[in-house]
Amino acid sequence: MKRKQLVVTLLSGLSFLVLGCHVTASADAHQDPTIANVVFKPTSELNLTNYVYDTVDPKSTRFHQYLTPNEFAEKFGQSDNYITGFQKYLAKHHVKSFAYRGNLSLKVYGTRQNVNRAFNAKYVKEKGQECKTTYRLPGYLSKQVVAVMGLDQAKPNHKKPAKLKSHQKAAVDQFQAAATEGSIATNSNKPDITSFGNRFSKKYGVLKFANQYQLNQLYDKGLAGQGQRIGIISSSDFYNRDLKVYWHQAGVDNNLGRIHRIYTADNRKNIQRRLNLAMTSPQIEATLDVQMASSVAPKADVDCYIGDNGDDITTSATAHYMSFMQAISDNIDKQLSTSFAPTIELKSQWHDHSLTMAQYNHAFNLMLEQAAAQGITVFRASGDSGVSERASSKENHAFSTSPYQVIVGGTTLPYTKIVNGKVITVSKERAWGNTDGASSAEIKSGHFSGSGGGFSALNETPRYQQGVSGINTFRAITLLNYHPTTSKYTINKDPNIITGTGTGRNLPDVAGNADIQTGYATYFSGNEASFETGKIHSVFKKYWIMSGGTSYTSPQMAAANAVMNSGRRTPIGFWNPQIYQFAQQSDSPFNVLDSPDSNNLYFTGQPGKLYNQAAGLGTINFGKLYNKFNDQSRSN
Repeated sequence: MKRKQLVVTLLSGLSFLVLGCHVTASADAHQDPTIANVVFKPTSELNLTNYVYDTVDPKSTRFHQYLTPNEFAEKFGQSDNYITGFQKYLAKHHVKSFAYRGNLSLKVYGTRQNVNRAFNAKYVKEKGQECKTTYRLPGYLSKQVVAVMGLDQAKPNHKKPAKLKSHQKAAVDQFQAAATEGSIATNSNKPDITSFGNRFSKKYGVLKFANQYQLNQLYDKGLAGQGQRIGIISSSDFYNRDLKVYWHQAGVDNNLGRIHRIYTADNRKNIQRRLNLAMTSPQIEATLDVQMASSVAPKADVDCYIGDNGDDITTSATAHYMSFMQAISDNIDKQLSTSFAPTIELKSQWHDHSLTMAQYNHAFNLMLEQAAAQGITVFRASGDSGVSERASSKENHAFSTSPYQVIVGGTTLPYTKIVNGKVITVSKERAWGNTDGASSAEIKSGHFSGSGGGFSALNETPRYQQGVSGINTFRAITLLNYHPTTSKYTINKDPNIITGTGTGRNLPDVAGNADIQTGYATYFSGNEASFETGKIHSVFKKYWIMSGGTSYTSPQMAAANAVMNSGRRTPIGFWNPQIYQFAQQSDSPFNVLDSPDSNNLYFTGQPGKLYNQAAGLGTINFGKLYNKFNDQSRSN
């Protein structure tokens, strides 16, 4: 019988996957631990937003007047008395809580029964829709609450069956297919591991990035991230052994002392147990994030905020929020990066029933405004499926599309090679997205790779984008057809060119090499599991792969920011208002990819305009960008 790969760590969630809202709870489910988060209003949202913009405006007296978390709490957070009152109320219900520094959020934990009682949480069944959770708090507490997330997520039965039934196996297959989607693309090519150090790195690693985008100019100045820390927001742990193998190959200092783990949802023991069971996409993602960040900024520390929620202690959206909130509260990393997303901007994909996606987006924006007020630059991968992360007739993007972060898209470097039986030539760097070289697997699956970009469904066009050439206009080409009956794309043999206008936050902001054909090497290892006749088989495997995706560009950009910050007295802070100004200057540090042949499977370059939804402002000359940031500081 043919074996099929599966993600062993998901076996414990089969009942939930199969049964949806009507979960089968274990006898003591009410006593299982759970985590929720309460998000509070700032004292004035308008004043907070204005302060954030002022910190990066050289004409403002607040320029680079970054706040500590305690100062932020005094200026914009809820009062200590209010926070204490909330905690005392929860304690009466035997629920513990922890206030994140800044007083914008409260982490709540206890037994499921006690947490639900404290919030008077109830499931409400709506016909034709998933269940939702309602809650009720005393008026003196509720008036300052923006949202509560993670409430009343009933726990599935964790007893593993001796033999999987057919419907359960179907659920495993379905989830395993979903788990392999996302921001990691691989091919059959392997890196040449007979080369080491600079030779390897120029072809497959950090020097490929640094030389292409002039970061090497800062290395020549002796800047390598010293004194800086980079925060990686992750949903999985990773192996130190995989870092050491990669560092040895790439000639990077083999110092594990600069890698730190902070577990923000489940505990270390449970997370490492799951890590040892089987290789998963999140593990590979976390591994490459750390490999990229630690190599681009070889003298910086890397702090990994791991929101692994494999035992359903909370929701994935809450775990993601907690990881960010912990990093911002800690305030030791002046650059954060994530290649993970808890969902996409489609209502059908939202599964935290205690708040709406719009409420979560609001909470997320407030949190990232706190980061900006503290001088933290946040980077996020734009996604790897063009205009729609989930195949749909409707544009949709990986969450979050917040305007308070740098959304990083992908490009293709020049190359000529035979790809899937066709000679493909790319004469100059362009946005990543090309159906000409689509593999048979992509064609069969109806899922094609390209840089994420377009218009946010949740966030308005921010101040810094308004009035910039190319913003809220677009040029596109219909390279793909969507088929609602199969929920798949096919290649359009007769594509049309479309121009028009859009609304909302435009993304990405910048771009860098992410095409698998011109990508990077990654090393990872672990137990590879398979399923046969109701039994799990596990074999330890090691892999060197050639890979691509905006998962590479985001940690690379964060590390490049650490390199720039290592040569400065004050952190660069909130990039976006600054870089959109730089892009409009005659000596712009950006290489605009405005060719009409440059596309991300739908959006193309807009000839003569500074911005397009395929590659944002374009690629970065970090030597010039560093000087731009420094010139602002000197002139203030």
